[in-house]
Amino acid sequence: MSTVAAASFPVGAGTTLAELALDPHPRLARLRESEPVSWLPELGGWLVTRRDLALSVMRDAVTFTVDDPRFSTAQVVGPSMLSLDGERHARHREPFTAPFRPREVRDGFASFIERETDRLVTELRPAGAGELRRAFAGPLAVAVVTEALGLTGTTPDTVLSWYDAIVRSVSDITAGHEAGAAGTEAYAELRASVEATVADLGGASLLGSAAGQLTVPEVASNAAVLMFGGIETTEAMITNALLHLLRHPDQLALVQADMGLLDGAIEESLRLEPGAAVVDRYATKDTVLGPATIREGDLVTVSLTGANRDPAVFPDPDRFDVRRENARLQLAFAHGPHYCLAAHLARLETRIALRHLIERLPALRLDPDHPAAPQGLVFRKPPTLHVLWDAAI
Repeated sequence: MSTVAAASFPVGAGTTLAELALDPHPRLARLRESEPVSWLPELGGWLVTRRDLALSVMRDAVTFTVDDPRFSTAQVVGPSMLSLDGERHARHREPFTAPFRPREVRDGFASFIERETDRLVTELRPAGAGELRRAFAGPLAVAVVTEALGLTGTTPDTVLSWYDAIVRSVSDITAGHEAGAAGTEAYAELRASVEATVADLGGASLLGSAAGQLTVPEVASNAAVLMFGGIETTEAMITNALLHLLRHPDQLALVQADMGLLDGAIEESLRLEPGAAVVDRYATKDTVLGPATIREGDLVTVSLTGANRDPAVFPDPDRFDVRRENARLQLAFAHGPHYCLAAHLARLETRIALRHLIERLPALRLDPDHPAAPQGLVFRKPPTLHVLWDAAI
């Protein structure tokens, strides 16, 4: 397979995972133009980079499924809405849908996010300098997830420790290593907390309400997925959007003059650098996708990053433009049955976070002594985001 594919897909054969982790955009552009569905030997699977073909994969859960034993997250936390398809997926997802609709998100979370953001910015402001991924975006994302899950007797620090351990285990499995015991232990603690919450609060909590339709282990699996998505991708969403604005002072000036453009800036950042760069699917049967004949069982990875810079949809696709009219066609939240459940919450959180930073940290700018750039094969964000502002004002 790989020998034949290497001859048929030479750009894919020359693509390294290291390149995709560090600076993927030039390579993804080459793939999208000449091999929009390409076999990557280093990936051991197909990479889809054209937007129309990406949509075809994500819409068709019958042909391209997440329900496969190789799906790493399920190996740590068990079956959940993230790793199931069809009727089982719908049953796991439905109990969590209502609380994440736009009005419910606004009514349920806006005031909490405002308070938490205000607290974090107030603490930061006197210093005149800071690293905003770990001192702001991360803590905010953890606090909101902790509030959303409503776990009895837990703190953001506890939730973060569970998250770190589970993510390490998932990453180890994805890299082909055996996962350590820490992830299993953390998930056991999370599951015990879910059980206690359901027993204490019953239907008065998000998890208790879900327990009316799912077993408690199923509620725990989905709580872990919500925790993972709510921390990892939202932290990236805030950090990447801030980096884009600070890298483009002309665009930041437009937003400062008209805060109504902030939503456009967020969508444009999601388009250029989605926090989750790829989503994985597995072919359930032999099928043809674009130029490729895919075999049953093959890994099919959709590059959301590649699809989001498709020039057929987004003219001048590498440019950051807060006024781009169709930026909301970006696929950072995926598409189809696995569209991100908490997309409205992530948008609200990012909007409030950026507004506070822009309005309350005068002359906010990148620290030239600490360059920042997104990196990561699966999840992309800068490791650190050092900034300066005028504290005396």
